[in-house]
Amino acid sequence: MQDSETEISTLGEFGLIDELTKDFKIKNKSTQYGVGDDCAVLDYSHDPKLRTLVTTDVLLEGIHFDLTYTPLKHLGYKAAVVNFSDVYAMNGKPEQITVSLGISKRFTVEHINELYAGILLACNEYGVDLVGGDTSASVTGLIISITCIGKGEEGKIVYRNGARDTDLICVSGDLGAAYMGLQLLEREREAGAGQRDFQPDFAGKEYILERQLKPEARRDVIEELHRLDIQPTAMMDVSDGLSSELLHICKDSNVGCRVYEERIPIDYQTAIMAEELNMNLVTCAMNGGEDYELLFTVPLALHEKAAQMKTAKIIGRITKPELGAYMIDREGNDELPIKAQGWNAFAAR
Repeated sequence: MQDSETEISTLGEFGLIDELTKDFKIKNKSTQYGVGDDCAVLDYSHDPKLRTLVTTDVLLEGIHFDLTYTPLKHLGYKAAVVNFSDVYAMNGKPEQITVSLGISKRFTVEHINELYAGILLACNEYGVDLVGGDTSASVTGLIISITCIGKGEEGKIVYRNGARDTDLICVSGDLGAAYMGLQLLEREREAGAGQRDFQPDFAGKEYILERQLKPEARRDVIEELHRLDIQPTAMMDVSDGLSSELLHICKDSNVGCRVYEERIPIDYQTAIMAEELNMNLVTCAMNGGEDYELLFTVPLALHEKAAQMKTAKIIGRITKPELGAYMIDREGNDELPIKAQGWNAFAAR
């Protein structure tokens, strides 16, 4: 530890909380009282049509992130944004978060301030209030648990179980970039192992790197859906891979699906990285995970509106359940069964 760094024990739990939260300002009228008491006070009674949405995520060092190549500020930003993404996936708006940390002795006040700088940046970018949390000592590295509270309008909240036969399947952005960014980081970490002055080579791959380290929640997709007056029938964010999320919607909605390989959106940098690593590009796009794009279905009658979307594209259709879940290859000849091969934290240990 450098002389300029501050041991957390010198501040104590409440002093640390004060230090970390001093720059967070209240932004939402639903937040009546935030950090500083035993509970936050939230009020949605100004609109009886609103419903409260709650989601939570836990991130564990060594399982969900590697601090060898993940800057703490980026980690804080990502930890917040992945929760915002879950609320947007319900067609809602995130408004508050609580942040709980398990901190091992190797971290200083400055380290945790850097983590919170990323959380603050995310909160300011998406208009979200920090309203509480907890801190504790940890003997297993850094643990981050964030709960996000949002709002959704009754009748417009979108679940996973609403897809129906003939609905269109749409996905935002592009897929596989975050996974390729992770492969790039892992490759450079291994290449530099034991080399003191090693300089990683990220030239020309900035996009996939950012998709892994600093993803964004697709608020713009929700805004475009509202603007075009498109009400999805089912929706979820792509955190574990498109294949996995498609199967979730099919199972919960009791439907089948057909997606077209040629329509899977893939960025050029993703394709180049997959080629460098001799990996199957479509497999990476279908199963990579951590893209945090939005996968949603819309009624066939809204095809014209859905085709106008700038933030998303149509990649397939919902079918009857007995037809199963398949991807049609580029030639249009073969149907390949869709299998959940994406991220599984328990299998990854």
